[in-house]
Amino acid sequence: MARVCQVTGKKPMVGNNVSHSNIKSKRRFLPNLQTKRFFYAEEDRWITLKVSADAIRTINKNGLDTVVKQLRADGVKI
Repeated sequence: MARVCQVTGKKPMVGNNVSHSNIKSKRRFLPNLQTKRFFYAEEDRWITLKVSADAIRTINKNGLDTVVKQLRADGVKI
């Protein structure tokens, strides 16, 4: 499975490791992804999502129902 957040769409970024002598080499910045189970009361079942820490805060703020409706409107199968 790809390292992409299902809610926010965050994915790895590319940057540089910079040494003390200012030599640059490529590196990847990976998002803080967690595989998390949420209980979806509307359908009385558990939903497993691969979400970033930022997305967990979004779900806590807006509610799981709102986030799931938006994901389904975007065409994500849940």
